[in-house]
Amino acid sequence: MAMKHVAPVGVLLAATTFLSAPAYAGASGGVPVHGAGTPTSLGTLTRAAPTGAEPVGGARLGERGIIMPEGVKAPPKTAAKSYVIADADTGEVLAAKNPHGRYRPASTLKALTALTLIPKLDKATKIRPSRNAVNQEGSAVGLVTKPLYTVEDLFKALMLVSGNDSAMALAEANGGLDKTLADMNAEARRLQALDTVAKTPSGLDKPGQSSSAYDLALIARAGLANDDFRRYVSLKTDKFPAPKGHYEIGNHNRLLWRYKGMIGVKNGWTSKAQASFVGAARRNGHTVIVSIMRHDGYFWEDVSDLLDWGFAARGKVAPVGRLVDPVPDPAPLPSGSAVPLKAEAPTPLPAADATAAKTVPESTGPVTYLLVAGALGGLVWLGYGMHRRRRQP
Repeated sequence: MAMKHVAPVGVLLAATTFLSAPAYAGASGGVPVHGAGTPTSLGTLTRAAPTGAEPVGGARLGERGIIMPEGVKAPPKTAAKSYVIADADTGEVLAAKNPHGRYRPASTLKALTALTLIPKLDKATKIRPSRNAVNQEGSAVGLVTKPLYTVEDLFKALMLVSGNDSAMALAEANGGLDKTLADMNAEARRLQALDTVAKTPSGLDKPGQSSSAYDLALIARAGLANDDFRRYVSLKTDKFPAPKGHYEIGNHNRLLWRYKGMIGVKNGWTSKAQASFVGAARRNGHTVIVSIMRHDGYFWEDVSDLLDWGFAARGKVAPVGRLVDPVPDPAPLPSGSAVPLKAEAPTPLPAADATAAKTVPESTGPVTYLLVAGALGGLVWLGYGMHRRRRQP
């Protein structure tokens, strides 16, 4: 009597499990989130934040409208759609308005460009700008395609006169536009400035580019901790190289001349972004940061009033949030510790099994490999049974 052969249960179970299991390609690391139910954009990566997730800096910073401590007079009115007032020394956010609202940053994005590239480029290196850099649209310092400039000259032009030509020349010195944008977006993630997506090194409007008042405050605070960054943004005037000698450039930040204790950082404007600003001032041993976005008019007085409010409130009110610290670097291995050995390459499969092996995704884990191995074993068993059936009389 002929025996009836069926696939072993292990084969069916393995196949069913393998086909129905969800794929997690590259899902080994978590992605920080902004706030409940909002999309989180990190360069080209976009994921929905889980419901109930706390926005960066604290729960209150997810609120809309003016966010302020109790028992104090409200901050001065401003036409800005978004702002943050923060104590730079402690990181306390003293008051805010739509702090995580995403807007076009205009030239305030140059603060991120400078913060990203200052540690990467030797400030004494001579640069010959390309024709592409020289011909950038918008505000410019007036570069020419001659090796007249040091990296430091270009950083000064970037932060004083908002040179879009200097921004591109620095990006090219860093290895090109694509690499620089990748570096800028990586720096934004390191700072936890997760509302920020850089698409240009200059801040010129481009689809998908964004930042927030909260992120601008984070970037400014990190920049002020760098001596070169702080020196560049504090300069009122400087000499800039020219084919025949030099000429003088002046800082666009008017508060360097008007506001007592002003340190500086960066202002910006485009017709689509409207006016934006992030800056810091120091009085009586304390530093206050103010950032604003999407202001539709003359904003210098508004910023001065917000700074005054911040100095009056700091140390006296309960903060509504915090400027978070950057993501810490991975801890180095202890001295004398063993370095993990490199895993040996697996023994190549026989030719008959190579095709099946290629169907296993690179990101699958050990459980999936066991399931596939079980399925292959079941197929071998099934083939053996069919062979016996043919040999039976």
